[in-house]
Amino acid sequence: MVELVREGGVARIFLNRPQKVNALDSALLDGLAATLASLATDSSLRVVVLGGRGKAFCGGADVNEMAALDPRTARDFITRIHRACDAIRRLPVPVVAQLHGAVIGAGLELAASCDLRIAAEGTRFAMPEVRLGIPSVVEAALLPRLVGSGRAAWLVLTGEAIDAKRAYEWGLVETLCPAADLDQTVATTVQMLLAGEREALRMQKELLQMWEEQPLTQSIAASVERFSQAYANGLPNRLMGKP
Repeated sequence: MVELVREGGVARIFLNRPQKVNALDSALLDGLAATLASLATDSSLRVVVLGGRGKAFCGGADVNEMAALDPRTARDFITRIHRACDAIRRLPVPVVAQLHGAVIGAGLELAASCDLRIAAEGTRFAMPEVRLGIPSVVEAALLPRLVGSGRAAWLVLTGEAIDAKRAYEWGLVETLCPAADLDQTVATTVQMLLAGEREALRMQKELLQMWEEQPLTQSIAASVERFSQAYANGLPNRLMGKP
């Protein structure tokens, strides 16, 4: 249910349960987490793209599995979602979400965990959990950082969907394109990322997470240290033309 395609330093991961709109059940979540874990230690990895097969990126958590949960299994299931999202965030390279069709609930949490989001026109985004008697949790906590507290509140309190144009205007996605151009737009973005120096990109990914999670003073101090480290092998000097 998780498809991995390697093209040199680029790994493309596809949620591959199209008959269920790529709904996330335990098996798919475990497979996704395992795939991400295997990539995390690959020193040749440069960029990861996360997409979905079929008509949509992801229709959310599997409703049939959720309907059978009890307090104990509910904790286990939501932890699986968090584990997959956290594995995306902890990958040492940029992760690009390739979004189309529908990006719902836990699917939106997966997308929010990526570094960049590219959406096809016509894609719809929603966090409908409150309509099912549960709150939006785990990586839904990333939404205020992406769109601001008021817009995040609108998403998780109303459960109403927004279209791709509004998602772009809100900053939920970085790039919007015609559906027919989605593959090429993602490919162009991947090439932009590959133009970055390998170790500098890894440092930048690490710093982005520090900036999100740590106090400003600590983040700046870590940035100064990483800047100094970048010169350890003399590569910046060579790239900037120093003899």
